[in-house]
Amino acid sequence: MTTSSDTRNQGAIDPRGPRLGAGITALLLAIVILLGASTAGLVLLVVIALGFVLGAVRGAEGTWQGWIFRTLVRPRLAPAPPEDLEDRRPPRFAQVVGLVVTGTGVVLGLLGVLTAVPVAAAVAFVAAALNAVFGLCLGCEMYLLLRRRGIVRAA
Repeated sequence: MTTSSDTRNQGAIDPRGPRLGAGITALLLAIVILLGASTAGLVLLVVIALGFVLGAVRGAEGTWQGWIFRTLVRPRLAPAPPEDLEDRRPPRFAQVVGLVVTGTGVVLGLLGVLTAVPVAAAVAFVAAALNAVFGLCLGCEMYLLLRRRGIVRAA
């Protein structure tokens, strides 16, 4: 949780949205794993990767999962207290990480290495499931570590 003045200047998001998105993504990735090294698995991984493109460009709240949270879930929940809101930059970075992992599986799958599809899905599944179940966002933690090391600058 980040509540610095940086967050107030950049805007903050309800962390329940990205967590719901991670749950939906984990479910879809589990299906890709079950489909295995198949064209159907590759097609579904392409759809998931396209979702990560939206998240990388627009932020986690700009994905189709974010839309589901905004329109169907959040109206039924109590508002998140201001101290629970989080900086939107770490989840956006996590979307980029998800894109790199699933994108690698897509590219290799399109090149004929279909075994890469369930492998990439499994790697992404671990991260999505950790976020959905425990609220541990590995991509967010990577962002914070890179920021502390000075590799990623504050916007």
